[in-house]
Amino acid sequence: MAASPTNPYSEAGVDTAAGDLAVELMKSSVRATHGPEVLGGVGGFAGLFDASALRDFRRPLLATSTDGVGTKVAIAQAIDKHDTIGQDLVGMVVDDIVVVGAKPLFMTDYIACGKVFPQRIADIVRGIAEACTATGTALVGGETAEHPGLLGPRDYDVAGAATGVVEADGILGADRVQDGDVVLGVASSGLHSNGYSLVRHIVTNAGIGYGDNAADFGMTWGEALLEPTRLYTLPLLRLIEKLGPSTGSGTGGVHALTHVTGGGIAANLARVLPQGSWAEVDRSTWSPSPIFRVLSDIAGSTLESAEGTWNLGIGFLAIISADAKDAAIAALAAEGMPAWQVGTVGFGARPSGEFEQGAKGVDGGAVRLIGAYADGAK
Repeated sequence: MAASPTNPYSEAGVDTAAGDLAVELMKSSVRATHGPEVLGGVGGFAGLFDASALRDFRRPLLATSTDGVGTKVAIAQAIDKHDTIGQDLVGMVVDDIVVVGAKPLFMTDYIACGKVFPQRIADIVRGIAEACTATGTALVGGETAEHPGLLGPRDYDVAGAATGVVEADGILGADRVQDGDVVLGVASSGLHSNGYSLVRHIVTNAGIGYGDNAADFGMTWGEALLEPTRLYTLPLLRLIEKLGPSTGSGTGGVHALTHVTGGGIAANLARVLPQGSWAEVDRSTWSPSPIFRVLSDIAGSTLESAEGTWNLGIGFLAIISADAKDAAIAALAAEGMPAWQVGTVGFGARPSGEFEQGAKGVDGGAVRLIGAYADGAK
């Protein structure tokens, strides 16, 4: 009797049937993000989004962003927990779009893995889809690619890209910032998705396993370190709608936003300040979350030494007119997002001492952190 024919692609390590099953498992999650603007459903070569609504804009500008989650995925792999990585991805991508005041429209994702485990892929995509729903973003497409020989069987990485829209005269940024503007810090949910190479270095050197109990947090170390990234998009869009962007007079509105990701507080704030301006961020106005303190203690280092790596408890910064401060803090509190004043923007001569000047290719303002962190929880 003749031997059954073999599939050379399977022999090479690629399981197309597993990929098809993964798509079936994720379909309902993806479809839940679709409004009437999304055409074609799941499985097409390209996602379709009806842009007719853009005709209501006077001058619509498209905003786009792309990012990944970094080495945080190594912890998800270590404890086989994959249902929150998707929220981290959406936070890193979509929350960058709101920085310019744009409303997200749609997103696509890309998952590269050594071997497709259908339920794991479905868990990742379900997390992406749920976070897309929470940010008002349609998940219109994606790709899962098996890379045997390049990635280990249980290894994977995720990336995504999103597109949003903003009215041309509603763009937020450095050109709106005025002398005397207030800088608000908006609390993070923890580490978010930056600085995990340092986190993993600290944990490994301390001989801690991700499955070990973390007494300070009442869960395992892996679970504590996988705390998902807070999603800021819709609360910030509602804040902009409530207060309005600056009208040019510098009063009554939101002037600039910045997402505190790689580089930390000073570098990301400097990116959205105009040249010639400066700000001092007062550490005494908040207490970094316990996760930062515990990791620093284990490493035998200071919180200050990690300021260029971790967000240290502030996930977003909002620069607003001074007369809007109380309304902004109240509006964000109503959204479940603690916010407080951390500094004020100045122009002209700045205090003596070292400041961080601009960042990531942006020749912006100057920022430094001053004082000592508060001891109690904010």
